[in-house]
Amino acid sequence: MTQLEVHAARPGQEPPFRHIEVTQIGGVIGAVVSGIAVSGAVGTDAVAELRAALLRHRVVFLRDQHHATDADQFEFAQLLGEVTRPHPTLAGDGQVILPIDSEQGKANSWHTDVTFVDRVPAISVLRAVKLPPYGGSTVWANTVEAYKRLPPALQALAGGLRAVHSNLYDYAAHQARIGGLDVKEQRHRDEFRHLVFETEHPVVRIHPETGEPSLLLGHFVRSFTGLTSSDSADLYTLLQRHVTRLENTVRWNWRAGDIAIWDNRATQHYAVADYDELPRLMHRVTIAGPVPLGIGGDTSVVRQGDASGYSSLAA
Repeated sequence: MTQLEVHAARPGQEPPFRHIEVTQIGGVIGAVVSGIAVSGAVGTDAVAELRAALLRHRVVFLRDQHHATDADQFEFAQLLGEVTRPHPTLAGDGQVILPIDSEQGKANSWHTDVTFVDRVPAISVLRAVKLPPYGGSTVWANTVEAYKRLPPALQALAGGLRAVHSNLYDYAAHQARIGGLDVKEQRHRDEFRHLVFETEHPVVRIHPETGEPSLLLGHFVRSFTGLTSSDSADLYTLLQRHVTRLENTVRWNWRAGDIAIWDNRATQHYAVADYDELPRLMHRVTIAGPVPLGIGGDTSVVRQGDASGYSSLAA
């Protein structure tokens, strides 16, 4: 299946999948995929069709994967590309799995994964391990569609911008918390920040597989190059508002056995912290990506930190 076949299909009309079933669930983002049992034994044709569905829908969801273990998740992720270490600063399981544990904090702000390094991951694979009895949904936004819907004047502005991303982002600005952090959360935050990474990215990147322009923003942005902090904050709010319009999003209510796979080059996501102090545990594996290429031909530039131990550079 060619990229042309994937993107030529009109909304509501799927390309001819033969090994999987794809059901669109949102106007511009999101689909449920069936016909795959996650493991390293998924056939080449099914993986190719899954990837085509991912490029088209940005995030896909697999239900009833109750059999899946960490090993199954890892082996399946390898079929999608080269797997990274768990995280540039967090140890995770020491191999490939990053536990996302509510006891260590909640990622309830809009972001694209790991944009503070030069080699932004291509794909994330997230498996539900322990879910609260209510709440805990995740929302994804389509950053390709967000750019496409910008007025021409804002497209021109965004195309000339570069933004500095860092893991030393302003935690307080994104996650208001009465009473401060508990011991586990503070330990997690300290580990997250114990190595400093800072990278300047083009705000509009070209998707390396589809050629589509996409907005590269999210909560790791500290400033726009050449602008004051106040102007950066105002401009960030303006552009982010276009990313997170409700019409540009899909919200997923997790069930036991669910796995979400998203294109990290074309999305942002937000884990909704509406489940009180109940436990929520997810396991994430990420696929290596290349250094982003801007719409004007410029590339990302490392300002601080060496991410080579986290991930090699994808072709």
